[in-house]
Amino acid sequence: MIFDLLWVTGPSRSGKTTRLVEQFCFWVQGTSPTNETFYTKSTSKKSSINTPKRLFIHPSEPGVLVFAANNENRSELADKIVTATQGKYPIRVKTPLTFFQEEVVLFFPLLVELLNLKAQFPVRLRPETEQELARRLWRPHLDDEVLRRAGVNEYRFVRRVIDLMQLAAVSGNRCEDITSLLSEGLGNATNLEPEFYSELIIEWRDWCRTRGFLTYGVITELFCQHLLPNESYQRRLPSRYQAIIADDVGDYPAVARDLFEVLLDKGAIGAFSYNPDNIVRLGLGADPAYLESLAERCQVETLTPLSSVGLGDALTTQMVEIISEPMTLLNFPNNIQSIQTTSRASLLRQTGDTIVSSVKLKQVEPKDIVIIAPGLDAIAEYTLTSILSKQNIHVNLLNNQRPLIASPLIRSLLTLISLIYPGNGRLVDRDAVAEMLVILSRGNLASRSDSSAIESLDNNIRDNQLATPHYPHIDPVRAGLIADYCFVPHPDAPNLLPPTSFDRWDRLGYAATRAYEQILQWIETQRSRQQERVIPSPISLLYAAIEKFFLNVTNLPYDQITTLRELLETAQHYWEIDTRLRSQKPGEDGSKTQQLTLPVFNAPFATNSTIAEFIQLLRRGTIVSYPYPVRPVGPAANAVTISTIFQYRSSRKAHKWHFWLDAGSYLWAKGGAATLYGANLFLRDRLGQPWTAEDETLAENQRVKRILADLLARVSDRLYLCHSELAVNGQEQLGPLLPLVNASLPLTNET
Repeated sequence: MIFDLLWVTGPSRSGKTTRLVEQFCFWVQGTSPTNETFYTKSTSKKSSINTPKRLFIHPSEPGVLVFAANNENRSELADKIVTATQGKYPIRVKTPLTFFQEEVVLFFPLLVELLNLKAQFPVRLRPETEQELARRLWRPHLDDEVLRRAGVNEYRFVRRVIDLMQLAAVSGNRCEDITSLLSEGLGNATNLEPEFYSELIIEWRDWCRTRGFLTYGVITELFCQHLLPNESYQRRLPSRYQAIIADDVGDYPAVARDLFEVLLDKGAIGAFSYNPDNIVRLGLGADPAYLESLAERCQVETLTPLSSVGLGDALTTQMVEIISEPMTLLNFPNNIQSIQTTSRASLLRQTGDTIVSSVKLKQVEPKDIVIIAPGLDAIAEYTLTSILSKQNIHVNLLNNQRPLIASPLIRSLLTLISLIYPGNGRLVDRDAVAEMLVILSRGNLASRSDSSAIESLDNNIRDNQLATPHYPHIDPVRAGLIADYCFVPHPDAPNLLPPTSFDRWDRLGYAATRAYEQILQWIETQRSRQQERVIPSPISLLYAAIEKFFLNVTNLPYDQITTLRELLETAQHYWEIDTRLRSQKPGEDGSKTQQLTLPVFNAPFATNSTIAEFIQLLRRGTIVSYPYPVRPVGPAANAVTISTIFQYRSSRKAHKWHFWLDAGSYLWAKGGAATLYGANLFLRDRLGQPWTAEDETLAENQRVKRILADLLARVSDRLYLCHSELAVNGQEQLGPLLPLVNASLPLTNET
């Protein structure tokens, strides 16, 4: 039956995902969720040969395996399927790596038997924990000479080796094959021997296996090298899944196709969508060319977007022609304009003013505007946010990931636990104490016994300081006084003295004094509980502090709640790994790395030093807070979106107005952080082949064309090309999109 294997291809916003949902409804219901069909080829649905296979989704029947490229798309795809089927059919949508992880955990007893591993429940390592543990494991090998030859610092070198392991795993290669691939692909381009990389990776892989630790690289290698080829596992697949639906397979790793092939060979039916213009994760492990060849087994449908969607294919063709031949004379329509200035500061100001003016004139809603930049630096983010926020225009930073340590709440909590647990005095200074006092005094700290005294205070003070939960009882000036006169530094036992310890303590005022005394009393109580071994772990102390000082603040912003949640999850994960490592006795596993010692984890009674390492890990900024899922409601939903190219294309969003910031930047053609070291060596169609300058030029041209086609399909009304002659570093901007800026109608010119 030709619809048992369906391959849907087309540009952005042409209805591919909707077509997959429709096919799912055909399978499970025998009818379409809508009156219209999304076929572009003339097919007779009345013919018996074209009748799709009917599925029977029941707890006792095999289910449907649904994939999405990332978590955000996964949530949206699940919502669409549930809406189309009215929630009658249970469905779970996964990303490929999430599926691999679940399968490895589910069949870990089989892997224990196959690889002769220690029988223990596997523990998933977070990327930041993986980075830290790998750094300690490899520290004896990473001397100054090795780092000098590598040309990067220790952090980036460790990250590079971990990425090589992951790239090899998602491409279906063993860790032992990395040596030959690097030798063939890099040759003399690297100053380190390929065998050195392979030895480090194998050492890390074996170390993780013997301790039951799972990373992305370890998970993928276990799945594709040991689990998927296993006959026992393959026999179970048909009884679990009878169909596959995969959206945007161009962003999937090569091993995803290996899984699809096994399922299809076992009799499963499938529907796949592919967008040649929206290949975002090329360079991050995706292998679109290898996945695209899966279309040979399927019935191919090519969709075309409606004429009302996007600025049209014709405009894409014109822009590509201008970029390829800058001397081409073409006139853009009036809805494509440019904002051109000399300095970038003026560009940010004019871009923000243009948005403010358009919103005030009711030309467009803020939610229909997006600012897209190839690289969004902190200056641009802060400037644009300030300009728009001052005009009461909300701003949404798409997938904004900030280090946890950037939050004052997190810094205050870390200072707090440093004062309670001994041995962490070197992590506390005067400024940190002052900040802690300001942040912790924001809540309603006054007790009921103090209510009469508070009521007797001056009304103005009461209204501004005590009655408003978000207003600190201890302002920065008073916090500085307390830190100057009451904070006693000490390497092991830093202390806070009572407010009466300095002569002019009356300058603090009643509200600040009472708030400080209550913070001091809480610290002393927790110290005594810690000395009595009443506190089970620092996690419970963090939770108690959050409950005491933050949860009594009404209407705490969602991003702050997310940050606190991320801190608790990170701490819980960190101490879980600490427990697992301290439970491993030297020589117990019989591994080659049995002599490895991690003093922080293996030392008895290592709680205090573990806390110090945890605080330092956070202060290095390796752990970020990602407020997911975020679906703002109310006025916050009507916000201007600010995003990088990568994040915006990954989210598959669309807006009426686009502002392409730094249109003259050369970063439009570069992969940047979205390209891992050696990623091109692991593509199936050119495995191990050297990456030449000609290949790089061709890849940049193709990347620019894909970006243009993808973004132009996601803007419907107006496009602004925002260009400054000088970049933020003062260099002249002569990027690949500069001919588009010159060919567009200038909105404003700065001489």
